[in-house]
Amino acid sequence: MDRISTNNPQQQHPEDENTVQITDHDRKVAAWGGAVGTALEQYDFIIYGTAAALVFNHIFFPNVSPAVGYLASFSTFAVGFLARPLGGIFFSKYGEKLGRKWVLVATLYLMGFATFAMGLIPSYDQIGLFAPLLLVICRFMQGFGAGAEMAGATVLLTETALPNKRGKMASLVWVGASVGTALGALAWILVQLLPEPDFYAWGWRLVFFSSIFVTFVAWLIRRGLKESPVFVEKKRHAKQEKAIPLREVFRDGKRTIFRVFLMNVGANGHSYIYQAFIGSFLVSVVKVNASFIPKTLLVGATIAAFTSVLIGRASDIYGRKKIMYFIHTTLFFATIPMFMLLETGNTLYIMLVIIFGFIFAAEGTVSAQAAYFPELFGSKYRYAGVTLGREMSAVFGGGIGPMVCSALLTAFSNSWLPVAIYMMFIMSLSLIGIYISPETRGRSLYTPENAIDEKNALNAIEQGSSSTLKAEKS
Repeated sequence: MDRISTNNPQQQHPEDENTVQITDHDRKVAAWGGAVGTALEQYDFIIYGTAAALVFNHIFFPNVSPAVGYLASFSTFAVGFLARPLGGIFFSKYGEKLGRKWVLVATLYLMGFATFAMGLIPSYDQIGLFAPLLLVICRFMQGFGAGAEMAGATVLLTETALPNKRGKMASLVWVGASVGTALGALAWILVQLLPEPDFYAWGWRLVFFSSIFVTFVAWLIRRGLKESPVFVEKKRHAKQEKAIPLREVFRDGKRTIFRVFLMNVGANGHSYIYQAFIGSFLVSVVKVNASFIPKTLLVGATIAAFTSVLIGRASDIYGRKKIMYFIHTTLFFATIPMFMLLETGNTLYIMLVIIFGFIFAAEGTVSAQAAYFPELFGSKYRYAGVTLGREMSAVFGGGIGPMVCSALLTAFSNSWLPVAIYMMFIMSLSLIGIYISPETRGRSLYTPENAIDEKNALNAIEQGSSSTLKAEKS
């Protein structure tokens, strides 16, 4: 077992800057690679979420009531999240063995192909039950690739950044996510200019076909990525070490994985409830024109692209936990007021709520997490740990969140109060996760131990030293 250092865990490890040299150019390429790749993932997910709210109930579930159609559409949306942990488990071993870059390029191909294929699926009227079945298969493939994408990008950028700028650097991944959301919203705005019969007949398919262009641009940038210095250093020592089986990741990292699970379940749930469910709520209950929804997404995502970096930088200055507390507590207490504003049907209020949702829920939570989650894990299995913690929680957060909200809305006669209570419940889980997790700002990324294990060992050493001093005095 590796010896645990008795130095302050917040101090910079001497190897952080001297072991592997990373130039400013390398950091810029990494920033672009992380941001653009995540833009593709978010583009794929937002166009699917919007389609689930506006289109799929007509195309793939036409013989049921609108309420059941929405529920069925969001069920297929959940399939992508169910696939994410499986993709995370599959790709994490390659992320630890072949490198972060290899996985980030491989997932591009998988997500791009799956999204493009969705545009080729015939309607229910053409091939019957095979239509929703093919949709589920493509959605599963999309989620399988996404399971390693965001975690890989944040780990790569965190490990590449200067120690005092990790939060800002890693948050660029979520700038990419905001750009992807904005592009997806813009695509829907453009196709909604078509006459309604053409829109439902073939126009919606153009949005999914357009993902091929985003995939190509992301590939052009990511092929120039350089591997993270922490991974390179890890591989140097790995020649004398055995490969780490997945069961060892769970055995030694279960406490940290559990903390990441808690912190992300509410954050991820709120993110996709604001991005996907709120649109269907506004159309079906508040009776807002469907063409207005992508416009709100475009404005919200554009503003969040700027605030993401500010939140990441704030975590560098004030600490990870303080910013996490601020973002998540705000979301908890704002839930009921947000629905009260949405219920008015006032376009200005609706726009303000969507902007709030993007700044705090969609991008604020993950910008605060960006450097925090990688720092919680040691270098031994950081990629696998972050991926498993994030993606397992995504199943119970964003995966089933819109579906649960839609079911609650149907069960309680379109009352939003049960939905608000559900959102506050899952956010309370995230607040508990933050409370039981240690501060990590400035922690060495080369340390093999997880932050919680390092903290416990240091506390034990300090307590032992105090006991020795007391014994000597007596």
